[in-house]
Amino acid sequence: MIEIYNKLLEELGEQQWWPAETPFEVVVGAILTQRTRWENVEMAINNLKEHNLLEPDALAKVDRSKLESLVKCTGFYRQKAERLQTASVYFAENLSTSEMPLENLRNDLLSLKGIGKETADSILLYALDRPKFVIDAYTARICKCLGISGGYDLLQERFENELPNDIAMFKEFHALIVNYGKEFCNKHKCDECLFLNQKNDV
Repeated sequence: MIEIYNKLLEELGEQQWWPAETPFEVVVGAILTQRTRWENVEMAINNLKEHNLLEPDALAKVDRSKLESLVKCTGFYRQKAERLQTASVYFAENLSTSEMPLENLRNDLLSLKGIGKETADSILLYALDRPKFVIDAYTARICKCLGISGGYDLLQERFENELPNDIAMFKEFHALIVNYGKEFCNKHKCDECLFLNQKNDV
């Protein structure tokens, strides 16, 4: 995994991702980005900022129909508005998440409607600075191409076991994978893949 990380870093450079001004903005972005492009998420976040709604208490209390109209550009806007308000209530009521054990916090997030493992781990890593490696579709695809099999939990365990317990590295590695996937996997540039001849080495 370290070798993969180093190759991506050399190829793409530092990503400094996730783009957000506050931890709660990361939470909102992680929910809104489900099944849509990031450009749409940025539009919705700007809408929320214009209405001073990027705070847990404010977002939890806003009229649902108003919230739906502000995030409509992300698709599935009724579901996402409900999920945003559910998460907002949680964070409004739990202001000291830094004191909670990691697994307890993760279980809390997974208990919220509409938040699965990838979304929960994105919130943990990027918003709350907890060491959980995010396994998204790009990560799973690249691992499959490298001959690394397993579902979400097994892949996450392998990344976490083979990497230093370094939050900054987890963030950077995941961001590199996402951007590499967009540039190479989405455009079917398999013949240009950095890992074309590495399958038997992992």
